[in-house]
Amino acid sequence: MTRPGLCDLSAFELRRLIGRREVSPVELLESCLERIATVNPAVNAVVAMDVQRARAEAEACAASLKRGEQLGPLAGLIVGVKDLEETAGLRTTYGSRQFEHFVPDEDCGLVARLRAAGAIVLAKTNTPEFGAGANTVNPVYGPTGNPFDPALSCAGSSGGSAVALATGMLPLATGSDTGGSLRNPAAYCGVVGFRPTPGVVPSEKRSSGFSPLPVLGPMARSVADLALFLSAMAAEDARDPLSAPIDPEAFFPVGECDLSALRVAVTEDFGFAPVSSEVRGLFRDRIGRLRGLFGCVVEASPEIGEADMAFAVLRAEGMLARHLPTYRTQPHMLGPNLIANIEEGLAYTLADHAQAHAAQTAIARRFHAFFEDVDLILSPAMALQPMPWTVLAPMEIDQVGLRSYYHWLALAYGVTLSTHPAIVLPCGTDSRGLPFGLQVVGRRRGDAALLAAAAAMERAFAAIPGCARPVPDIAALARARPIAQLPGADMLSWVGQG
Repeated sequence: MTRPGLCDLSAFELRRLIGRREVSPVELLESCLERIATVNPAVNAVVAMDVQRARAEAEACAASLKRGEQLGPLAGLIVGVKDLEETAGLRTTYGSRQFEHFVPDEDCGLVARLRAAGAIVLAKTNTPEFGAGANTVNPVYGPTGNPFDPALSCAGSSGGSAVALATGMLPLATGSDTGGSLRNPAAYCGVVGFRPTPGVVPSEKRSSGFSPLPVLGPMARSVADLALFLSAMAAEDARDPLSAPIDPEAFFPVGECDLSALRVAVTEDFGFAPVSSEVRGLFRDRIGRLRGLFGCVVEASPEIGEADMAFAVLRAEGMLARHLPTYRTQPHMLGPNLIANIEEGLAYTLADHAQAHAAQTAIARRFHAFFEDVDLILSPAMALQPMPWTVLAPMEIDQVGLRSYYHWLALAYGVTLSTHPAIVLPCGTDSRGLPFGLQVVGRRRGDAALLAAAAAMERAFAAIPGCARPVPDIAALARARPIAQLPGADMLSWVGQG
């Protein structure tokens, strides 16, 4: 019999209790499995599991602790891996019909590092096809619902990880981010998502190895948990051209930060991003409540310039590098988001490519100069509050049309182009009780300092009315109709249309 709520404890606290042998990894695993059985039907966040191996590893960890052996920083912690990262012996589909039955023989580099740190990889978490899009739905597993209302979107592409964390199914889960793919679902689900400086978390898999747009990163329910997770993810790996020597212990324990000494810039839209009037109002309300935490608050942001063009071209470049062969031979195997990106990419010229790289360089330099006068930038994390997951992507905001299916993510991708680290913190709810997220941007390669500031902000938010992290109603999710039975849940007929 497991203790009720054990899976809801922080990863930091669980690791401490496991180290003291006050909690067994086996007991934690069973608590997570019970929660998955209770709430996953309502939200469909966990899509594949290797329970047999997880139990064997939990038992082995418990035996090692009993022998007094020194174990890694994640020893005994149950982890979920986004279904874009290969896990040996555990189904990895990338949300694509091409790989619906693929079971890798080897772990990818990230998963290998997590296992080496003692993590017990139990589950894969849902993602849109190849991570393309900010709505977690694919033709293999269907949709993932928001933990505060399963009929609504949890965003994406790391939506399964965010929902699994918010509902206590897993204490830690991996994410990845190009245009906000771990920041977006963190905002919609009331958890914490961190986009590190490119190269901090290496990946040997990136086909465009010198591009700073795609990164891997940690997701958790608190900044301390996230920093612990990052300390096991960060490394130098020569297979990633952006990787460099790094001290993973710089991230955990999290350092101290005096918020009253910080100079903070706040912006509703970075001067270019489409943002709804509802989100603008929520952001103004939260900044009004938080303003007194900081030494100086100014309304300002770096000049973003040609961010829309630059991101469109550079994103399409990455899509072509990865998916052009399939488009040419089996286009019916690709969904509409991928098709749109590939066809857009094929229409660009070498001159467009050169202009995009020049624009990104200018944006990065302007961000660097801006941070000579400020310590942090605060913005909304998302342009819109959660919508139904039957909407693949919004095509207008407040009756104004958008450029593309990803234009509504401009708040995130503007920061992506800067190469600066960014974290999303939950900050209360909207009028419907849905989470609202703040994006906090720090200095390039200032990841540890950003985590310290975020941890101090998180502690302060908990004491400010209307700013604490919201928690889903687990009992209501347990009673909810399974998401597979909701209207539109059979995505196979329309998600795969190209």
